[in-house]
Parts: sequence; C-alpha cells; structure tokens
Amino acid sequence: MIATKPWLVLWLGVLCVDAVAQVAADEAPLPPAADVSAALIESPPAAGDGTTGQPLAWLDRIAAASQRLNYVGTFSYQTGRRFETSRIAHRYADGVESERLEVLDGSPREVVRQGGEIRCLLPAQRTVIVSRVGARGSFPGRLLQERAGLSGSYNVRLGEVGRIAGHEAQKVVLEPHDELRFGHVLWAETQSGLLLKSQVVDAGGAVVEQFAFSDVRIGGDIDSNLLAAQASPQADWRVIEMGSDDDGQREYRWQSRDPLPGFALVSKVNHRGGGTVQMVFSDGLAAISVFIEPAEAGAEPRGGFPAGGAVNAFERIAGGQRITVLGEVPARAVQQAAETIDMGRK
Repeated sequence: MIATKPWLVLWLGVLCVDAVAQVAADEAPLPPAADVSAALIESPPAAGDGTTGQPLAWLDRIAAASQRLNYVGTFSYQTGRRFETSRIAHRYADGVESERLEVLDGSPREVVRQGGEIRCLLPAQRTVIVSRVGARGSFPGRLLQERAGLSGSYNVRLGEVGRIAGHEAQKVVLEPHDELRFGHVLWAETQSGLLLKSQVVDAGGAVVEQFAFSDVRIGGDIDSNLLAAQASPQADWRVIEMGSDDDGQREYRWQSRDPLPGFALVSKVNHRGGGTVQMVFSDGLAAISVFIEPAEAGAEPRGGFPAGGAVNAFERIAGGQRITVLGEVPARAVQQAAETIDMGRK
C-alpha cells in the first residue's frame, strides 16, 4: 500500500511536485512566450537602488520566469542529512506549460505536467497520482501568483549579486515579521529572473532546507522527448485521482475561526473517496494544508510531529474527525492553525 490514511495519499501527491499545497486559485491567461521572454530578458530591474518597490518586482519576475520560460537542468534538494538530485525540463508554448521532473536518487519518482494536469508516477509502488487542480509546482516554481500581501508578512530586500550554476544571480531576502513563518532567501538569474537557488531559514538563520541548480540551460527549444514520461503504467497500477467530488450536500462546513495573520484561504476541496476535506491557506509564499477525515473509533491524535524538511505537522481530533495540518512553517504555526479549525452549520 502506498499509504494507509487519505491525507497521507493526498500529501504524497503534494510531495511529488515538491509543493506544500495544492492551490486551486484560477490564474489569468498567460501571454505568448515570445512577448514574456523579451520583457524578462531585455528589462531586468536595476540592482541596488534601495527603492521599496524593486524587491517585490523581483518576486514578480521570479514567479513569471518559472512558468513562461523554456529551461532544462539538474537541481539538488537538501535538508539535514537528506540529499536528493532531480532533473527538470520545462517548456512554455502557445500559453501551455509542459514539464517533466525526475528524481534521480532513491525510489523512482517522475512528475509529468501537461497544461492543467499533473501525473506523479511511482513505479516501485505501481501507482499514478493524477491531479487536475492547479498547483504550485516544483522548484523553481516556488512562488504563487498572488503575492499582494507578502510585504505585510515579510521584510523583502535585495542582497548582493552572486553566481549560481555558472549564472549571475540576484539575491532576494524575505525576513518574516513574526514567528509563524520561516525566512526565505532566493537567488534569481539576473537576465531572465529564473530562480536558481532557494533556502528556507529558521529564526536563528540556520538553513532548514535548500533547492539549488547545479546546471541549467535557459531558453532555446526543448525537445518533446525530454517532456515525455519514461515510466509505462500497466493495467494493475493503482490510479489515485485528487479531484473534487463536492456535491454541495454536506450538512456541515469546516472553517478557521481565526486564520493565522497574513494567511488567507485559497482553496477548499472535498476529495474523491474517504470523505477527506482539504483546505489550503497561504500568505503568498508559505502554505498550510488542512486535511479533515473521519477518525477511527478510539483514535488518539499524534499532536505535533515533523513531516520532513521545512514541513511541520500537527494532528488533533474534534467532532469525530481527524484534523491534520501540514505546512512549510514552524511547529508553533501548524499547531495554532489546527486549534482554530472547527465545524459550522450551513
């Protein structure tokens, strides 16, 4: 079995694309690739002028570049003693994103994206996880499109220009205003805006997790073979659909009485099978997922526990339901978020 609890299956689908949440926010149509590429490459913001708007402009460029540029490369993920290498190829053509990510270490994992569909193939488990919900993607697509509130939660400033994977890169630092979120340090290629390296740091400045390209080619054509799945699912493979089966007939609705400061509800989905409800809250950078599922008779909650890398989790039981909260935020934040979730009548 791939997992024993519905939320574990759903969270595995999230981990397949290195995201902390599945975000169902609708996005505006993307402009033609040629127009975007020209704007990104020809008009980078000037570095080091000290203006308040400039760091936020860099975040806009980073978010756009990951979606609207062609690139292929190899990057590493590191947290504690865990080190993992992945290969990614991304193409943007006629307003449609195509992407293939392959994890090169440990158990085989392959993520193929075509437009709005994401397929995570797990050959060792003979499983395919299919999502037709918009998602924050894998590195380097770490930033959400909606970032209007970031300046209220973080101090955003520019650092020095350095060199990452053979490319000149502008450093962007996001320092949290409170203890409910981690700090983030980003390095973006100066001409294109593509994210080359990202770090999550704790209150003491220690690196909690890191993604970084070791080599990357930006621009140019991307061969279709680089975007095609290598695994071939067979008839006996398990297929997990992460779509919604909300029929509008639920007697109760779940809500947060008091969302964490700066975090807003961006998605609420009733997943197929098992009666699992998923809510996603985000501050535009960090995301918190809430999974609600029926609790077994006599079940005991786990309380707080680490979920890997910068992700912490907290579990409680209320109203006969198991509430599991996971997020790329400090342990205190997921506990506080879990304690605010309750049920209200429609």
